[in-house]
Amino acid sequence: MNPTTQGNEGNFYGRIPSFVEPSPRWVRVKFGGEIIADSKRVLFLQQFGPGQLPTYYFPQEDVRMDLLEPSTNEQSSDIATYWTVKAGRQMAKDAAWMLLNPSPERAALQGFITFKWDAMEAWYEEEEEIFVHARTPYHRVDVLASSRHIRVEIAGETVAETRRPHLLFETYLPTRYYLPQEDVRMDLLEPTQLKTQCPYKGVAKYWSVKTGDYVAKNIVWSYVEPIPECYKIKNLLCFFNEKVDLYVDGILQKQPQTPWS
Repeated sequence: MNPTTQGNEGNFYGRIPSFVEPSPRWVRVKFGGEIIADSKRVLFLQQFGPGQLPTYYFPQEDVRMDLLEPSTNEQSSDIATYWTVKAGRQMAKDAAWMLLNPSPERAALQGFITFKWDAMEAWYEEEEEIFVHARTPYHRVDVLASSRHIRVEIAGETVAETRRPHLLFETYLPTRYYLPQEDVRMDLLEPTQLKTQCPYKGVAKYWSVKTGDYVAKNIVWSYVEPIPECYKIKNLLCFFNEKVDLYVDGILQKQPQTPWS
């Protein structure tokens, strides 16, 4: 049988616009047990690309400048000036910066300061901690129960098949198919130590799949305690579309090109 294919095409990053706009959210950054930035007038920068994710910029007046020490290394230039953050007993070298000559589309960021996201202890929107990067207000996640026939094949072996998936539709990303554990060959899954975080879904744990001598590493994930907005995917399993043969209603899906390809 030579099934037809269908699926998402195009460059992942090229489909996402980059822009700056004021955010109505109250945003704080914590480091070394101290709140080092606290503002209700932040600027939101939407950006995606290698080493670039959505983030917030703070007016200098809302940043604890007494905890920022000017950088002395080569990173400070005519493009940006950097600071090392020191609070409590902790130090994050060159973890704060300000653009000196931003491009026209980022001109509003002139005089504003941002921080290296993963170097900080915590980021908060209102009273909720957020992970990985700022949540863009133009990003939507919908989870819908379905009766589509889903089959997942790896190295020629069917490892999952169901007619009761939950489909997760997320802005700019391929549809993800979350499957009940009862409909997955759990005997072929081996838990791994990998855990990842998503600002829109929560913390995921992973499995590898072993079929014969072939091992597909960290190809399945699940959110054991997803954030309330995505609670319907709790304990369901999902495979990387990019790395498996995924059939939807008997049609082999084209493997999408994303950062996880």
